[in-house]
Amino acid sequence: MGSTDASPGRPVENRDRDSEGRARNARPRDGLGRPLPYGADGVARQPEGVVRAPERTVTEAQALLDAGKPFHAHEVFEDAWKSGPEDERTLWRGLAQLAVGLTHAARGNVTGGARLLRRGAGAVEDWAARSGEPRPYGMDLAGLAAWARELAQAVERGGEPVDAGARAPRLRGPAAS
Repeated sequence: MGSTDASPGRPVENRDRDSEGRARNARPRDGLGRPLPYGADGVARQPEGVVRAPERTVTEAQALLDAGKPFHAHEVFEDAWKSGPEDERTLWRGLAQLAVGLTHAARGNVTGGARLLRRGAGAVEDWAARSGEPRPYGMDLAGLAAWARELAQAVERGGEPVDAGARAPRLRGPAAS
């Protein structure tokens, strides 16, 4: 359990730490990754640092997106970005940006959600143009970019949180609108 005493010059005692001693927030999280009070029932976190085959990354991320858990899908993409081949890092980082953009849009953060959706759209389009692969691992990058830009506009027009599960993209097929 974390301490609330963070006075200058005084160490913070009882901070949440992982097995290597790094600070980690152990508070439970909701489906959109927001921290809940200690002791509350939360959604199981995605394990960090998992190395997956690209096809498994896409399948797991899609299941999380469909379940309305884009924050968790972002963590799956982040694992691929950090552990995958150097020439694919831009692709996976762009997909992580799309997922976290949807997370912010679902949380009601209009500006951040729209900005990240557009940034992710640009990243996956740029990667497809540079690599010559518009459908890596069966993903429809042009469709995902179009989905992200449409959602960014809708979020800015409506100004209200979106339903993450209902607005989830289809990674391997026509993107949901």
